[in-house]
Amino acid sequence: MERAVLALIWIIPAWCWGSGGAAVPAAVTQVIAAQRLPPSAVSFAVIDPDSGRLVLSQNPDTPRSPASTVKVVTTFAALDLLGPSYTWHTRAAFQGDLNEGVLDGDLILQGGGDPYMTLERWWSFARALRAKGLKEINGDIVIDDTAFALPPEDPGEFDGRPNRSYNVLPNALMVNFQSIEFRVVPDAAARRVDIIASPSPGNLSIENHVRFVAGPCGASAARVDFKVDSAGWDQVVFSGALSARCAERSFARVLLHPNTYAFGTFVELWRELGGKFNGKLRVGAAPADAQALLSFDSLTLGEIVRLTNKFSSNLMARHLLLTMGEERLGGPATLEKGAAAMADWSRERGLDLQGMDIDNGSGLSRRTHISVLQMAKVLSAAYRSRYAPEFLASLPLAGVDGTLRSRMKMTPAGAARLKTGHLDGVSGVAGYVTAASGKAYVLVCLVNHARADFGGGEPVHAALVNWILEDL
Repeated sequence: MERAVLALIWIIPAWCWGSGGAAVPAAVTQVIAAQRLPPSAVSFAVIDPDSGRLVLSQNPDTPRSPASTVKVVTTFAALDLLGPSYTWHTRAAFQGDLNEGVLDGDLILQGGGDPYMTLERWWSFARALRAKGLKEINGDIVIDDTAFALPPEDPGEFDGRPNRSYNVLPNALMVNFQSIEFRVVPDAAARRVDIIASPSPGNLSIENHVRFVAGPCGASAARVDFKVDSAGWDQVVFSGALSARCAERSFARVLLHPNTYAFGTFVELWRELGGKFNGKLRVGAAPADAQALLSFDSLTLGEIVRLTNKFSSNLMARHLLLTMGEERLGGPATLEKGAAAMADWSRERGLDLQGMDIDNGSGLSRRTHISVLQMAKVLSAAYRSRYAPEFLASLPLAGVDGTLRSRMKMTPAGAARLKTGHLDGVSGVAGYVTAASGKAYVLVCLVNHARADFGGGEPVHAALVNWILEDL
């Protein structure tokens, strides 16, 4: 993947950032020491977003790997550039003759980059075609994903797990995150183990070699192995043995390829809805003489941003970066256009992101780097922006929801809105904490150290949150 680097000029904003800040409180330094973290591995900044005063900091200008906290930059830029009511469009067109619901020709499905085309919404798309009167397709289904122009990328490059959902790659017609959920269920009455896939497209082959065992659940009687057995990710093999006394297992994997997944699931849903089709898949741009049949709107960007940040969706963040580039510089969408759009936006906004490497916009990268002060300035701009309500509502609430649901549970409800970030050797939070006085502060904390893999970063983040709550 080409590196997408923001090389930005410095513009002095109308209001000035304070250069000072209080001494780091002992409650924070003691936690850092207790976690055996060298001070050089920890960066944080606490800022008053109203005045720009730097209240507290440590290594604020050191470039750090931010992991998923960088999504706050991507999502705010998207809101600011596109507006919360922005929508994507997935279209259907046809080539041939359509008479009384029978299409003697091809149905063309055109992706528009919708980041959240879930299986339920894909069903609604198919249902909308049926509502248009389409009953039978006597040609092929053509998938047009040319709205994105991306270089080949290995989905397993990051951690060697190409079939995990967090590694799924962008595509202009991405359906259901390309995910299949499997349930492995022992059936004592039938003395067998069932494999139930949802969805269950006809172009996915599932071989079930799991043996049923009547004895206790444990050891060799409680092992189910899963293997992807083809380059097209369209054949999977289950093996092992499972006792009737074992609970059912469930997990999800990314399977098929974007075009074959979209095709297979559409055909499955189309037939469930009573539609007829016996053709094949073709991939390519829609012909110039194709006739429009349906335009299906996505969720609004405001809703997409909330889902992206609450649940830290890498795929959705990547789609946002690509969309910004396409809207600003024209199609097709590319990483380079996305980075250029972010660069233009930050210059216009008067934000200092010089040297920041945005890469793919999601934080699932070893190349992305930003300082806590740079990120804190973005968050301060977001706090004062016209879309502050939409942006703040997108961040996980400590102890309540999203990626913070099980963390900082003792924090007063609604007091901390923080995007989290985790990679090997990285732990971070970025967002807002409302002190007992009712005043909100920006907090960004990034820990880059091997101890972060053992939970060393979380106590530091919590100590900073507590300091803001109790002392500001």
